[in-house]
Amino acid sequence: MSKVIKQMQMDSLKHVFGDVRDMVLLNIVGLDAVTENQMRLGLRKKGIRLHMVKNSLARRVFADLGLQINSGWEGSTTVAWGGNSIANLSQELEALIKKHSKFMKPKTAVADGQEVPYEVALKMPTREQAIGEVLGLMLAPGARLAAALMGPGGVLAGQVKAMEEKKEEGGAPAA
Repeated sequence: MSKVIKQMQMDSLKHVFGDVRDMVLLNIVGLDAVTENQMRLGLRKKGIRLHMVKNSLARRVFADLGLQINSGWEGSTTVAWGGNSIANLSQELEALIKKHSKFMKPKTAVADGQEVPYEVALKMPTREQAIGEVLGLMLAPGARLAAALMGPGGVLAGQVKAMEEKKEEGGAPAA
């Protein structure tokens, strides 16, 4: 392959993956064309794309883009990206990998530009879960403060109410 063609392919990869920070590297071999096309169409509806790359060119392009990917460059490589987060992407791919385990093998994942094992990417929280956790942590001190303020006040209000009910029943007021 001539240097001009390699440079054109690298420029194309830079254009495609320029803004991508989360991805999964897969090995897809032996899957028939109809099944692969159906799989790609199903993933595209969910905002996930697949792109087969030449390892040597992709390694150079990803290094130029600041992505640290050291493993997973043996054999055929297909890059999957898209979805809301690396966890969402990994979970969608995991369903397909289980369905086509004979033909699809995960290699590694990249989360925010750093390589992580695929198993770790599966366990990461989705974007919505992470936002929920952060909001829960932000609201927890306020909820604790409200509970601390309301706790003794609730006990006092209960005692006053009991005294009122006792007084209404005609009993003597408690000293």
